[in-house]
Amino acid sequence: MYVGKKVTRVDAYDKVLGRTRYTDDLCDKSAYIARILHATIAHGRVLSIDTSRAEQIPGVVKIFTCFDLKEKHYFPTAGHPWSTDPAHQDVADRLVLTEEVRFYGDDIAAVVAEDEVAAARALAAIQVTYQEYPFVLDVQEAMQDGAPQLHEAYPNNILAHTAIRRGNYQEAIQEPGLIKVESWYETPTVQHCHIENFICYAQMEGNRITITSSTQIPHIVRRIVGQALGMDWGRIRVIKPYIGGGFGNKQDILYEPLCAWLCMELGGHLVKIDIPREDTFVSNRVRHAIRSHIISWVRPDGTYAARKLEAFSDQGAYASHGHSVCAKGAGAFPQLYPCENVEVDAYTVFTNKSVAGAMRGYGIPQAMWAVECHTADVAARLGMDPVDFRLRNLMPVGYIDGFSKNELYHDSFRQCLRKAMAAIDYDQKYKAYQNQTGDIRRGIGIAVFWYNTAVWPISLETSSCRMVLNQDGSLQVQLGETEIGQGADTAYAQMTADALGVPLGQVHVVSCQDTDVTPFGTGAYASRQTYTAGFSIRQTALLLKERILDYARELTRMPPYNLELSAGNIVRTTDGRVLMSLGELATQALYSTERSQHLTAESTAQIKSNAYSFGCTIAEVEVDIPMCRVRLLDIVNAHDAGTLVNPALAEAQVHGGMSMGIGYGLSEQLLFDPKTGRPLNNSLLDYKLSTFMDHPRLRAVFAQNPEPTSAFGTKALGEPPACSVAPAIRNAVRQATGVAFMEAPLTPHNLFRRFSEEGLL
Repeated sequence: MYVGKKVTRVDAYDKVLGRTRYTDDLCDKSAYIARILHATIAHGRVLSIDTSRAEQIPGVVKIFTCFDLKEKHYFPTAGHPWSTDPAHQDVADRLVLTEEVRFYGDDIAAVVAEDEVAAARALAAIQVTYQEYPFVLDVQEAMQDGAPQLHEAYPNNILAHTAIRRGNYQEAIQEPGLIKVESWYETPTVQHCHIENFICYAQMEGNRITITSSTQIPHIVRRIVGQALGMDWGRIRVIKPYIGGGFGNKQDILYEPLCAWLCMELGGHLVKIDIPREDTFVSNRVRHAIRSHIISWVRPDGTYAARKLEAFSDQGAYASHGHSVCAKGAGAFPQLYPCENVEVDAYTVFTNKSVAGAMRGYGIPQAMWAVECHTADVAARLGMDPVDFRLRNLMPVGYIDGFSKNELYHDSFRQCLRKAMAAIDYDQKYKAYQNQTGDIRRGIGIAVFWYNTAVWPISLETSSCRMVLNQDGSLQVQLGETEIGQGADTAYAQMTADALGVPLGQVHVVSCQDTDVTPFGTGAYASRQTYTAGFSIRQTALLLKERILDYARELTRMPPYNLELSAGNIVRTTDGRVLMSLGELATQALYSTERSQHLTAESTAQIKSNAYSFGCTIAEVEVDIPMCRVRLLDIVNAHDAGTLVNPALAEAQVHGGMSMGIGYGLSEQLLFDPKTGRPLNNSLLDYKLSTFMDHPRLRAVFAQNPEPTSAFGTKALGEPPACSVAPAIRNAVRQATGVAFMEAPLTPHNLFRRFSEEGLL
């Protein structure tokens, strides 16, 4: 059995040796280079674009502006599964180039040149005349009457509103003796900062166009390019090579439609778009900044009587993934700490800022910042131990959500908390760090998280798998679920080997998807891949095994029910005798003059289940109050992610998520000039990304409770590690200093302001 073992990644050697070929490595040097001209106002209209000087620069092939669009096909950009029901389709509000400017960085023109130098020179030579409009950057100001309006179809800039009502909140708060705890919490705009910036190239083959793209969602790219260009989807081919990280930014259709359009306008010539880092920060996608208002009415015994949440999600200028991000976080609120009386109102609102889309955690890091900071504040107000308070209120075993039908089958929270507390010696440190004085103080803090695996029942969940038996008994495996650096292909190989009964070395997962060849799948997002792909892998392996054993019947003169495939051999189950190897059978099957048969299997699994994934973070910090500095001393994440297909990969996933959470809690924020709407720190020099120099030793522990709904007992682990780190750090700082911070990140500027307000400086 390979599931559950630490096996080496199937792509490890090529990546270490530098042999792995990414999108830029595959692009022919004859490609024209396209660079995008971005608007330099936050809101307005392009009146004219003077390209005359730019066109005279040697090497410039052609310049396209927003006025060159012959047909305007509005398209969505979110990488969601499509629906034939218009009510369940994403908002189509983008054009490949636009004259209506809605944020500083909007796409208004494109230069196509023979090389990067000519393209850059041409961009600098273009002159644009604008009609400027008032703009709005604050999410709640954008909702007010009279605020600048971004899209006519959405009054007061409200893209969507979700309301959840359980019990009777107003009646419940009349209960005598209740303690009211109320605060506002805020998370910043941040960017994914994957190593490989977005890149794609396009070329014509006959009347078809082939797009090679660094994307998480190749099949969705094909559909959206078709919608954007008004083309039949079958005329579009999308190839996804190896990916240098995505984290959700590449779960949007970024510039594939523009690249394809430029290619077609130039007679099918190869065109490449390679986005500079500065543009990635501004004109790709960012994480939604969310402002949350929470009111809790708590009994003196530490139980909730009523709870209320208002969340305001800053969508930026266009819909992208839209309200689904804020709605997911809002859905976590009544589930994580179930209470009979709950009111939730969640709003997603357009502002004249960079477009927010999917990012690791998909609304849960923002929600957990608000909920878990508030949980610590409530416990402190009651004078209760923060662990005891959580255990009194957390989702109990047997809880079933009425919408998703998810059920908590195991005591995941207690198991994770106990493991994390033991790993970091929480009890002793929490006691030692109480009631400190002095300039240098230490604290330890806890935060838990809630997470759903995959997207059912909100959206379609489907996975298709193809297995092809080779002459030597090895097999190729193809899936629509994509490897984007997280080790998915290795997990697929392990699951295939176990399900079929062959050695791991005989399983060759085809890592690079091609929509002309690869079975349909919606791609990498929602921590869905191992869970959903497991269904189609097991189902397809059983089909292939049935066909193999049926062919073996003739060669062995044994009925299929007396045969089994084990360790790559055909074994007689009655006495355990090996009758022949799978390689011998495969060779005979392909080359037999009596019965030649290509043994393959392909199937689709539609998944109509979901699974809870839970865990916690405990962080230990040292706070230098005069210097307004937080140093992270120790940190541990605990997860119940079901059965771990590969514990080494699981641990690596957790470490990566913890690193992102550390940056989210301590340093990362994309800033905008309030006078112009211009991003102020859109470079890796000025944007303070967390690095290994900012980390202590990252530790991960697991409570492995097999998920009953899963084909291999697995559930989400890709995104959960990033969800609870920031509030755990904040809560550690709260214990150390007694100061409650409501805004992330805890930068020296934020610390200075709050320490001054509380009289510590």
